[in-house]
Amino acid sequence: MFIDSHCHFDFEPFASDPAHYLELANDAGVGKIVIPSVGERNWQEVQQLCRQFDNLYYALGLHPFFSNEHNVDSLSRLANRLEEVVGGAGENNQKCVAVGECGLDFAIADADREQQIELLSAQLALANKYALPVILHCRKAYPELLRILRQNPPIAGGVYHGFSGSLSQAEQVIDLGIKIGVGGTITYRRANKTRNTIASLPLAALMLETDAPDMPVAGYQGQPNRPDRLRNIVQELVDIRKESKSEIEKITSLTTAELFQISM
Repeated sequence: MFIDSHCHFDFEPFASDPAHYLELANDAGVGKIVIPSVGERNWQEVQQLCRQFDNLYYALGLHPFFSNEHNVDSLSRLANRLEEVVGGAGENNQKCVAVGECGLDFAIADADREQQIELLSAQLALANKYALPVILHCRKAYPELLRILRQNPPIAGGVYHGFSGSLSQAEQVIDLGIKIGVGGTITYRRANKTRNTIASLPLAALMLETDAPDMPVAGYQGQPNRPDRLRNIVQELVDIRKESKSEIEKITSLTTAELFQISM
């Protein structure tokens, strides 16, 4: 069984027929999916989906790409929601497995960098308060991300989603207890830097993800990505690494299940 550690399964096309797309995923060997939220506007949706389907799990966070939707009150409401589902005695807290998607996105035009830094620092503090891992997003902000992580080390670890940096950068975040999210980028032969980095890292440092419906794998450009296409990413790992498919399945699934405290 593979685990898709990052899929926006509350987005279209999945939202219209989640059972159908879960069946496709299951047929491809993808047995569990983690859904990161992007902000207050979809916290309720991801929670409801995960109540409806046993093999779905979620994270609560404030995505930096949508930082114009977030404010100080958003942090307060995130803290309250986490208290309800993780710290309280209400909803089964086993479904909320992380804080995220959070991070820095300086590729946005007119990005408010200070606001993003404040939001990320606060979310790292919340993750530590509730002993949850973090799901990290980063574009054009690696030095700042590394500095903040070193100032606020995530005690329960985390995953750097959609990693496309250098081997040195990967090793720096791995040293902080952060796993490396491996997605569709490696299915493109022109992505030599990322492919070489992923081939060189310990298998135990890697987690599989699709970022569906975004980040389409090679051969499906222009189409919504899907969790069942995790198998394409796995095949690329088999091609660029020395381990067998069964070993990649075993180790990446165990790593993901351990980080998010998901039962296998």
